[in-house]
Amino acid sequence: MKTAITELLGIQYPILQGGMAWVAEDSLASAVSNAGGLGIIGAGNAPADVVRAQIRRAKEKTDKPFGVNVMLLSPFAAEVAQVVAEEKVAVVTTGAGNPGTYMEMWKGAGIKVIPVVASVALAKMMQRAGADAVIAEGCESGGHIGESTTMTLVPQVVDGVTVPVIAAGGIGDGRGLAAAMMLGAEGVQMGTRFLVAEECVIHPNYKKQVLKAKDIDTVVTGRSVGHPARQIRNQMTRKYLEMEKEGCTFEELETLTVGSLRKAVQEGDTTGGSMMSGQIAGMVKKEQTCKEMIEEIMGQAEKLLGR
Repeated sequence: MKTAITELLGIQYPILQGGMAWVAEDSLASAVSNAGGLGIIGAGNAPADVVRAQIRRAKEKTDKPFGVNVMLLSPFAAEVAQVVAEEKVAVVTTGAGNPGTYMEMWKGAGIKVIPVVASVALAKMMQRAGADAVIAEGCESGGHIGESTTMTLVPQVVDGVTVPVIAAGGIGDGRGLAAAMMLGAEGVQMGTRFLVAEECVIHPNYKKQVLKAKDIDTVVTGRSVGHPARQIRNQMTRKYLEMEKEGCTFEELETLTVGSLRKAVQEGDTTGGSMMSGQIAGMVKKEQTCKEMIEEIMGQAEKLLGR
């Protein structure tokens, strides 16, 4: 399937894998790229040398394009930005801030820059800053979210900018891809579906929670302190929401969440860990290879789009 995104990034299918912190490392990213999509390494709060090592391992596993997601709030953001330029990765996606500071350096290294946006205003700002495309992410997604749904956000962003738009949030199969194209998107980004990929290294306990999740099993914490994040409900989220009702400060709430994503991903702690997941978790019912997932999604989408 050729779209503005497949042409821009030199990939076979218009599917990007979300740059999930602690989850999206070289093994998952290279598998997605080898399957025809665009794999992305999630830098998260990792130091620059760790990110460089991930990039180099991914290069050993695939000769296809892949990207790095740079979280601009990370204390290591400046060093990571330098590393991705030095390593000349194909694509950088960004979140939690404005990548304008690094745009010239990345462009000079031949890198395509695709920020994640949660509003039309931010999408326009990113286009003015030189973004090659934008990822319009709705609040159905896992992790940190905005307010608008994918269904409402994507067409408004498409109308507001001239660069290609990638839809994200609540997309987990070919129906979601086809719907995104109908809304004017040129591709999709998916995170939750890839949590259960065979090549994804998260703890089996975390995968099991995603596989058994129902449609109502995710919850948003942190709204009261301006840091909304969607994850699978558990003992930690219940405690967090109780503390929010009591008017606890962000610092007090942080005592519950510091290191909680790592606990879920690496230790398999499903009671006190943060199991970031989107609302489509209820649709994810089987573990597959990235290749099987992408081929299944594309087959379904192409049938629906009448190709």
